[in-house]
Amino acid sequence: MRSQAPSLIGRDAQLGLLGHALSAAQQGRGGVVFLVGEAGAGKSRLAAEAVGSALGVGMGVLRGRSSTTGPVVPFRPLTEALMSLFRTGEPLDELPLGPYRPVLGRLIPDWNTGAGDSSSMVILGEAVLRLLMATDNGRGRLLVLEDLHDADPETLGVLEYLVDNLEYSPVLLLATVRTDFSDALDLAQSARRRGAASVVELPPLTRPQVRELVAGQLGTSPEEVPTPVLERLWEGSAGSPYLVEELLQSMISAGTLVQGPDGWRTVGDPRGDVSSALARGILRRIDRLGAEGLTLLSAAAVLGRRFPLTVLQRMTGVDDRALLSHLHAGVAARLVVPDEPAPDWYSFRHSPTVEALFTQLTPSQRAELARQGAEAVEKLHPQLPGEWCALAAGLRSEAGEDAAAGKLFTEAGRRALTAGALGSAVTLLSQAETLLARAGDPQERAGALEHLLPALAESGDFDRALGLVEHLHALDSAGLSASRLAVLHTRLAKVAHTAGRWSDGNRQIDRAREVLGANPDGAATAAVDVTAAYLALDTPGTDRVQHAEKLARSAADAAERYALPSVACQAWELLATVARERDPSESRAMLEKALSTAERHQLPLRRMYAATRIGGSDWLAEGDTAGLLSAREEALRLGSINIVHTVDGILVLDGVMRGAREATRQTATEGLTIVRRLGLAPAVRYLLMSLASLEAHQGDRQAMEAALDSFAEWEGAGSQEEPLTLGMARAFCALMEEDRDLARAELGAVSALERHNPTTYHLSGTHGVGLLLDVLAGDADRARQERVAATAVGRMRWNRQFVTLADAVLLGRQGQGERAAERIGAALRDAASYPAALHLGLRLVADAAHEDGWGEPVAWLRRAEHHFHEQGVPAVTNACRAALRRLGAPVHQHRSGTDGIPEQLRALGVTVREYEAFRLLADRLSNKDIADRLFISPRTVEKHIASLMNKTGAADRADLCARSTRLTKS
Repeated sequence: MRSQAPSLIGRDAQLGLLGHALSAAQQGRGGVVFLVGEAGAGKSRLAAEAVGSALGVGMGVLRGRSSTTGPVVPFRPLTEALMSLFRTGEPLDELPLGPYRPVLGRLIPDWNTGAGDSSSMVILGEAVLRLLMATDNGRGRLLVLEDLHDADPETLGVLEYLVDNLEYSPVLLLATVRTDFSDALDLAQSARRRGAASVVELPPLTRPQVRELVAGQLGTSPEEVPTPVLERLWEGSAGSPYLVEELLQSMISAGTLVQGPDGWRTVGDPRGDVSSALARGILRRIDRLGAEGLTLLSAAAVLGRRFPLTVLQRMTGVDDRALLSHLHAGVAARLVVPDEPAPDWYSFRHSPTVEALFTQLTPSQRAELARQGAEAVEKLHPQLPGEWCALAAGLRSEAGEDAAAGKLFTEAGRRALTAGALGSAVTLLSQAETLLARAGDPQERAGALEHLLPALAESGDFDRALGLVEHLHALDSAGLSASRLAVLHTRLAKVAHTAGRWSDGNRQIDRAREVLGANPDGAATAAVDVTAAYLALDTPGTDRVQHAEKLARSAADAAERYALPSVACQAWELLATVARERDPSESRAMLEKALSTAERHQLPLRRMYAATRIGGSDWLAEGDTAGLLSAREEALRLGSINIVHTVDGILVLDGVMRGAREATRQTATEGLTIVRRLGLAPAVRYLLMSLASLEAHQGDRQAMEAALDSFAEWEGAGSQEEPLTLGMARAFCALMEEDRDLARAELGAVSALERHNPTTYHLSGTHGVGLLLDVLAGDADRARQERVAATAVGRMRWNRQFVTLADAVLLGRQGQGERAAERIGAALRDAASYPAALHLGLRLVADAAHEDGWGEPVAWLRRAEHHFHEQGVPAVTNACRAALRRLGAPVHQHRSGTDGIPEQLRALGVTVREYEAFRLLADRLSNKDIADRLFISPRTVEKHIASLMNKTGAADRADLCARSTRLTKS
């Protein structure tokens, strides 16, 4: 019997697609192909065929595989694939990678400087892409990543970036994924939907294809395959190529299928239990390797589906010749195969082989082999770099050594958390905490919890994190030191703060201080103070800002004394938030300090928080969302759910301000579903506030009130978001209802609220639209306007437009009409991105401008009237029409085609029919020609031309024609 069919059966279409993709990559048009199928469908066989084709045409090939057994290891398949570059002998140190080379130290040990780069998955993905392109030999490159259904979240983060950016490179990414539910399968399907990748599905073989496969294995024609054999294999395999081959091998090994002079024939009944027959067939092949071969493969199975020869040899003590002899025999028996991406590594062909070997081991034998494996790993790799730490941890656990395994899992989890690999960190640290609890080691268990709590918080799993409070009680009774216990209570308080649970957080802070006692440790106190500062800022109270600032300042000072970089970063971030109101440059300097500290000490999460706050400051200052979007992308790659949804809330409010009504409503609704489920109270409140503001900006009071009712259910009273519900929602809704008195009353309530509960959110209107309304009502003078304009809050872009409009109104009253008009221009430039605010501002100042005889109130009212008519805000639309009538200006009916009139002409009152004539003037047509084109009389054309000259101020018909050319031909 042949070891495998001479050619792939039933995969012609898939081979054709892979051939086309390889050819395209050689020509610089890279891409991504996911091979998706059930276990045993032939994904690896098809991938191997692609590798052979690539090598045959001179393409470079890199291969990596995810671990199917054992602990999760971040970036494992990528590291395997890229490490093979260093075995080619090609010089790699001079590659033109620039600043991306140190980033690759996370994947390539040879380039690891020990700095522990904390770049986002986006940057790491770009670094991988540049390395692949820099090492291309001019013939294209194939990157094969197998078993991605078992991949770690961080590998998938890099892979997602590659999927979206390989199109214009000479690289083809080929990935294999099972059809079982997994994040990798979601990634493949998502990539296919957006056209970024091809998904090649491997269906089961048909009955004729099974016959053809069996014939190829037996070296005969399909017609010569015995019918009972075909029936057994068809029924038992369900069309799986792997099961067909294994069951066929089992039948031959058992003597049920024999070859004679007349070909293959059956002996006895070929039917039987598929799974037991499969296991018996595997064990028969293993038995033929002898006792030493069985011991060797049993030890390998304990190491996992993949196993390193160096460790296996040290475990078993066999010499080189015996080791290679047994491995070659295992290859011949189709039990193991060389693991091509990594030298000196082998793997079992399929997981049933591992399971069959385990049936031959007693629990004590398996534990002893695991202990020997752990000792071998630790002897060969004393520092346990990379995946060795997690492998040793898994082996110690298998050996029943809970304490040793827990310590190793804690270290592996700590490394993952430091690298920003949150998903892997939670998995590893959870294993550590469970093992150490069972081992009864309170000190080491506390260490695992110290890292697990922030990992859970950043991942958004708040309920699980807060549920660990019982574990803290157990540690307390176990005699844990006061400092360690206080740190744990502080970590739990921070989780509560992230979830918006002030009372829970403050209770944990009180407990931490109680544990520390009268003479607390300085470092532990600093950690308590910085977390207490964040809780103080969000806990309702008149002096909450001052109290928070005092605590943060104390924490920052202590952090410098005791070299606590994480505490320092947190303290500077809070101090920057408080300072933003009084001095943006001071605030920015503090955030830059936090950012540099995080980068210097390889603290990716703190770096991300600082970057997010810098992005938020840029958005407040100038409406620039680039920094926020960049921070969100990094948070998404790192798995920080909290930051992702925090940024999403800001972007939703930005969409409200920019008038992106439908897209914003959809984003807000989708986001609310998620953050409500996660219990992220601050994010829920912010989104509900934004949604209420969206409805308010459309004048829909009923929908606004519904959103605000929901807001109140999430501890809205006293929250930092509460003033925004009044200023951005209720006050704006009143303005959309043309009720200025109600709007001013709502803004007065904001002022009262902020006196009792100061906020670090600055768009509530007291430094913007409220000032303008007070100026228009005569309740604010020049001195107050100048005070507001001089503040950092008044200079924020959203507020600045209204502060500038107030300045214009005051200048107009002082008889400085020309300067007032200039200020209107500045306000409109600031308001250019905010259509509702822009047109509301024009509506509000038009009456004052007319009364004081400056500006263009008629044009402003026409612009506002058209905008609010199009947006379906009848109260403001009708008010603008009434104001136009008071000013003696004609009010035009809204006919079809109004949207096509340029804004500057519509503001002048040009009608649809007049604009039709105006456009034709660009071709210098006569009145008669224009009349013929428009099917109207020349007399009517003459009236339109006269009206246009009057409205535009054109000197004569030639001037009007020139204006038409400039406007319609540009």
